[in-house]
Amino acid sequence: MVPTDLDAPLPSGPDDDEEGDDEEDDTPEPAGPRPRPPAPTFNFSWTTFVYVFCGMLGLWMLVSPSDRNSIAGLLGTSASASGPLYAAIGFGSSYLLLTMLLAGALEMLITSLAYNFTTDWVKAAKVQKWSSAFRKVQMEAIRSGKKDRIAALRPHQERLARLSGEVSIAQFKGMAITYFLLILIYTWVGLVISHASATAQVLVLNGSSIDLTAPVLHGLPIPWWFLIFSVYTIPFSMVFRRFLKHAWLRRYLAQHPPTAAAPAPGATRGPA
Repeated sequence: MVPTDLDAPLPSGPDDDEEGDDEEDDTPEPAGPRPRPPAPTFNFSWTTFVYVFCGMLGLWMLVSPSDRNSIAGLLGTSASASGPLYAAIGFGSSYLLLTMLLAGALEMLITSLAYNFTTDWVKAAKVQKWSSAFRKVQMEAIRSGKKDRIAALRPHQERLARLSGEVSIAQFKGMAITYFLLILIYTWVGLVISHASATAQVLVLNGSSIDLTAPVLHGLPIPWWFLIFSVYTIPFSMVFRRFLKHAWLRRYLAQHPPTAAAPAPGATRGPA
C-alpha cells in the first residue's frame, strides 16, 4: 500500500526534532534547483457542479427577495398555487404546525445527508488530534528559542495546514447545500403561512392565542413562526447528524477492520 499523508506521523515531542540534529547528513545535495511538484489537477464532476450551483443560487436568493419568493413559490404556497412540497405536507394550510414540523425534518435530513457525504470523519478526527499535538510541540520549540527546532517543524506545519484545508473544503461543500436549503425552506414556510387564512394563522394554546405572523417582541422583526420553526429544526439536526455519523463510522470499521497488534515479548508466557 502506498503511504499517504495520513499514514505519516507528525512529531509527538521536542525530542523527535533533536535526534537528527546530532548527526550530519553526508548525502550530497543535487546540483541545480529542486524540481517543483506537479500542480494538482482540478476534477470537475457533477457533484462539484451541484455544490457550486447551490451555493451561488443561495447567495442570489439572499440578495434578491423577489427571486427568492419566486423560487420558493415553485414548491407551492396554497391550494390555488399548489406545488410538490405543498401537495405532500401542506395539508391545505389547515395544520401549519405539522407542516412546519415536517418541513424542518425534511430540511435537516437533506442537509445532514449532504454534510455526511462530504465529510471524512476519520480524516477530520486525525487532523484535529494532530493539530492539538502540534501546537504543544510548536510552543515548546518557540520557548526554547532554537531556530533549528523551529525550522524542523515547518514541513510538518505545511502538511498539517494542507490537510486542514482539505477537511475545511469538504465541510464547505456540505455547507453550500445547507445554505441553499436553509433559505429555500424558511422562505417557503413563510409564504405558506402568509397565504393561509387568518384563522389558521392564529395558534391557540391554553386559552391564549398567538398570531404566527406577529413579531415575537415589539420592534423586533422576527415573527413567531420563525422562532417556532427554528426550535423544530435544532433537535432534528442533532439527531440526524449523530445517527448518520455513527452509521458512517460503522461502515468504515466494517471495510477497514483494525489490525491486531503484535504481543509484547513475554506477554503470552504461561505461569512458571
